[in-house]
Amino acid sequence: MTVVKTPTGKYFASFVVTVADLAEVLEPVGDPEAETGIDLGIKSFAVLRGGKVIENPKFFARMERQLKKAQRAFSRKQKGNRNREKARLKVARVHERVRAQREDWLNKQVKALVGENQALYAEDLNVKSLSHGRAAKSVHDAAWGAFLRKLESKAIRRGRTFVKVAPDFPSTRLCSTCGALTGPKGLGPV
Repeated sequence: MTVVKTPTGKYFASFVVTVADLAEVLEPVGDPEAETGIDLGIKSFAVLRGGKVIENPKFFARMERQLKKAQRAFSRKQKGNRNREKARLKVARVHERVRAQREDWLNKQVKALVGENQALYAEDLNVKSLSHGRAAKSVHDAAWGAFLRKLESKAIRRGRTFVKVAPDFPSTRLCSTCGALTGPKGLGPV
C-alpha cells in the first residue's frame, strides 16, 4: 500500500489488487465493426471519425485568473509567516481543483470512446516536444499524453484494439472512398 500526502494536506492510500483474467472485458459493442480514428488538437480536443468533435474544456485557462490572484497574494507574504502558509494552501487548492476536473473529464471521455468502439486509432504524438514553445501552456492544459495513456490502458483491459498511427502517415490526404492520395503532394491512387 502507498500513502500519498497532497500539497493541500489530504492523504490518499492506493493499493493493487489482482483480479481474474478477462474480469473487466465489456460485452461486445452493438456494432462489431465500430471503430474510430482520433485526431487531437488544441482548438477542439479531438475530432473523431464521421466529424464528431469533442470540445476542449480548457480547465487551466478557466482557472488561470484565480490562480494568478492566489500566486500574487502568496508572493507578497513574508517567509516564515503563518499567512504565507495559508496563501500557499490557496495556490495548491487551485492547482488541485484543475487537476481533479481534468482527470474526471478525461476518464469520462475515455470510458465513452472505449464503450462505443471496437477499435481505436490515434496519432502517436510526441507530446514532450510539442510542449516546448509558443503553444506549451495549451498543450499541457489539453493533457494529450494522459489521455492517450488512459485510452490505451482502458482499451487493452476491455479487449479492444488500440493502434497508434505514425505522425507521418498521410491520413488527411487519403480519400476515404478510393484511397487516392490527394492534396498539395497528391500522387494519385495508392
